Amino acid sequence: MKLLKGLQIILILILLSSMGYFGYITYKETKIYEQQTTQIAKMSDANGLASEKIDEFTSIISLGLVKNESREKLEIFKHKKELANQKSKTHFYYFLLTLGVVILFSFSCNLRGAAMTLSFSTFIALIYGLINPILMVTIHKNIDYLGDVILSFESKGIIGSILKLFNSNEVAVALTILLFSVAMPLIKSLSLTFTLLFYEKSWSIKLVNFFKHLGKWSMLDVFVVAIFLVYITTNGGEMTHAEIEVGLYFFLIYVILSMVVTLLTQKVLQDYHS
Repeated sequence: MKLLKGLQIILILILLSSMGYFGYITYKETKIYEQQTTQIAKMSDANGLASEKIDEFTSIISLGLVKNESREKLEIFKHKKELANQKSKTHFYYFLLTLGVVILFSFSCNLRGAAMTLSFSTFIALIYGLINPILMVTIHKNIDYLGDVILSFESKGIIGSILKLFNSNEVAVALTILLFSVAMPLIKSLSLTFTLLFYEKSWSIKLVNFFKHLGKWSMLDVFVVAIFLVYITTNGGEMTHAEIEVGLYFFLIYVILSMVVTLLTQKVLQDYHS
């Protein structure tokens, strides 16, 4: 029996470590994607496109003896961007697959073991939801003789955007996002794990009502993030293109898992103290 329990713990640690690894590679490739997109945006502003037109004209009048270096660099950046995007998506799918295995495996554990396993999974998803970009916003305009000019490009994650809002004196918005999208999720995840570790303590039963009330606020963090997305995409003029990034999906995974863990934790406490 002890051997079986030991093997279960080892397998859980391997699965959780795999989740962390795939999440890290997803984050790493997403940052590369972000960097390459930033470089492309710089080369596609008015000055960059003007230089590209000059290089193109020079290449034409030299009968191809002088290469269009601007276009070649742009193609290299686009290739690296696409490659990073593919790798990011692939490893995110691996993360989801590993999470699916964790969820299935949790059915073989007792109630507390399942809750603990999913609690750690929740924390992993939350961390990557906070540090990954959740949105990339490009503002562009079609200008005669130059073509599609990128006026501005920004990659927006929860942590980075909170800092930017503070620096822009948007304190109320920054504090709202900080409270409901960072502080509350972290407190919620740590509290659930702490309660499961010390479920035998007499004071733990008092947390049952707390988690019940907390469950009513489970979707508020998603609501705040939704408002956040709308807020940061309404500052542009001309044409705005917003691209949802992997950080939002990590955050949504956290929200769903958090609700499940809350229900399991309530059940563990009620069964033990009833």
